[in-house]
Amino acid sequence: MSNVIYCANGSSIMEKLIQKIIEADFNNFLTILPEINKIRVTYKKNSVKLCSIINAKSGKCYEDCAFCAQSKHHNTDINVFPLISAENILKQAQIMEKEGAHRFSIVTSGTAIKNKKDKSIILKAIELINEKTSLKCCASLGIIENNFFKDLKKAGLSGYHHNLETSKSFFSEICSTHNYEDDVNTVKRARDNGFYVCSCGIFGLGEKWEHRLELANLLKELNVDSIPINFLNPIKGTKLEKADYLTPLECLKIVAVFRLIHKDKDIRICGGREFNLGDFQVLLIPSGANGLMIGNYLTTKGRQILDDLKMLKELQLKF
Repeated sequence: MSNVIYCANGSSIMEKLIQKIIEADFNNFLTILPEINKIRVTYKKNSVKLCSIINAKSGKCYEDCAFCAQSKHHNTDINVFPLISAENILKQAQIMEKEGAHRFSIVTSGTAIKNKKDKSIILKAIELINEKTSLKCCASLGIIENNFFKDLKKAGLSGYHHNLETSKSFFSEICSTHNYEDDVNTVKRARDNGFYVCSCGIFGLGEKWEHRLELANLLKELNVDSIPINFLNPIKGTKLEKADYLTPLECLKIVAVFRLIHKDKDIRICGGREFNLGDFQVLLIPSGANGLMIGNYLTTKGRQILDDLKMLKELQLKF
């Protein structure tokens, strides 16, 4: 590893701190934490934003993403179902609002939502959520075009989520069924249409630190608003079912480095935190996170919400 790791628009001091984090053992990492936590508090105060999702359309995805339980290329034991009704999406949103969520995202499997019936259901669900809750409504609907973005905006959608999953240089190891630029352009379209844009990826796929930094720098260039960090929870039947690349320390380092590079952005910890960090989840906030996804994920269970809220209260955080 070189003496200074390149980081777009960064100073050599920050680059050296990034390298120090990457190379640190656990005790040395703990000595760096106050500096990272100070950055978090400076830009994000002492508060944590809570979001939640609904798996509104599950399985039968034609993409071959190596980690995904919903890909038709994998043989996994998940529930497969078409898009649920707008009313059922609203019911789940109301439940999560009572649990403390600030944002609620409608997530669908597949490359994109294309047929008119599904589009109309989603637009109706967004209108209902805006009418009957105080939640900021978001969506993750795949690679979509400008016309549908405009319809979503008109319906009242607040944010759009679209992960790049990993760096461009590592993407071919993870997915072969669409081009990386399709994802990048979707993020750009969401931003250009005025959405709060949420984009990052999933770590523990076998990527190196150079790939993680490449992704972080691209997200900085794209000027996304929110960085959702996922850690791989290997699912039986997927290509990465035997992956074992992460430790709790490695996860915390990823969060810390992304906070350094994205000082003023929301950094949300999403899927896989329970599996990879266990009791070390308490260190996610001082490592730089200012957001948590609560409740269940797409095909895996999340942590008990009361346990998350208890943790945040004990850390004297506002949420």
